[in-house]
Amino acid sequence: MQYKHHHMSATPSANQRLQPGIVKLAGNYRASFSGLSKETWLLGMIILINRSGTMVVPFLSMYITQSLHRGIADAGLVITLFGIGALLGSAASGYFIDRVSFRAVQIFTSIAGGLLFLLMGQIGNFTLLCVMTVVLSFVAEAFRPANTAAVTAYATPATLTRSFTLNRLATNIGFGMGSALGGALAAINYHLLFWVEGAVYIAAGILTYLLLPPVVKKQKEVTATPPAAAAGSPWKDAFLLRFLVPVAAYTTCFLLLFRLVPVYWKEHLHIPESAIGWLLGLNGILVAVFEMALVKYWENRRSDMYYIISGVIATAAGYLLLIMPGMAPMLMAVGSVVFITMGEMMALPFINAVIMRRSADHNRGKYAAAYALAWSVAQVAGPGGGALITAQHGYSVLWGLLIALCLVSAVAFRLLNRPS
Repeated sequence: MQYKHHHMSATPSANQRLQPGIVKLAGNYRASFSGLSKETWLLGMIILINRSGTMVVPFLSMYITQSLHRGIADAGLVITLFGIGALLGSAASGYFIDRVSFRAVQIFTSIAGGLLFLLMGQIGNFTLLCVMTVVLSFVAEAFRPANTAAVTAYATPATLTRSFTLNRLATNIGFGMGSALGGALAAINYHLLFWVEGAVYIAAGILTYLLLPPVVKKQKEVTATPPAAAAGSPWKDAFLLRFLVPVAAYTTCFLLLFRLVPVYWKEHLHIPESAIGWLLGLNGILVAVFEMALVKYWENRRSDMYYIISGVIATAAGYLLLIMPGMAPMLMAVGSVVFITMGEMMALPFINAVIMRRSADHNRGKYAAAYALAWSVAQVAGPGGGALITAQHGYSVLWGLLIALCLVSAVAFRLLNRPS
């Protein structure tokens, strides 16, 4: 008995073993948020408010199929038109960022986008809805390149990746809140989504005007010396053009989590709207809790491309779960969200950093717009193509094709990572 007592006393308890890990994790969080500029924090707060109203687009396909009683092909058409408007808006945004300012573009797109959301919710005619979708996405998605340029301008070379991560942290906390609220509102009345998102957009635009400084005096001081390719147009940057191709392919796969996967959950797994809102919100919650500390831990340990490739493969694993036989519907849904979110946390912060490190002060807006154009291409190709494939061949074929596309993208990133 004495030996047993001595042995138990010498063995640390589970709580004692966990304490150093918890302390280390807390230290990583503190270090992750250190050194960021005041403007970066203000920008994060504004994007948090902006994205907390994100609920129309995640539920747009469900609004069309469940409220307007149109087919999945019509839902795919509307979301594709949203992507076309976003494509045009991103291109226009880059022009105005470099000639006016990213601040002015953010203010205008937020307030005008909010008003258009309010108007769109009153439209019942499908043809007019299609037209309004293009106009709305042109304005609202022009915000994205301006926001990217703002993050870069307010960061130093040493804090660029973490500044993007903070921005994504705020984006995903807001998205999680908006998706959860959107699910609850959709269960009551889909039209409430348009009223809430419109009001939030307008509030974000007003706060941008009031809080963000109109001139960034230290912009030139904090910008790292860019590669020689950044001296001109991003469309003459050969590496960037090759890099954007797998980026567009990966984002096509990633975005369908928020475009067509919810319809699959509703129609085939019979998950209610309120639960779908929480499933989409889980993506934002996971990013909010883990991404900042993980990026701080990953940063400078391996190459950016290593994490991008790993993230793309994790996304493929998420879609693989959707075709696994015999799984409980909620387990399948939660598992796919977790894997795709892990892929997002590994890939997107480093994709941002790779692209924006190649820019200079005078063409930062063009580089931000080039990246946004890759997203817009994904918004055009993904929902429309995915809806067409689903209508003709079913969801299982679509998930299989997305897995293949992710793997091809991973190979493309690997080839780009080879030394010249």
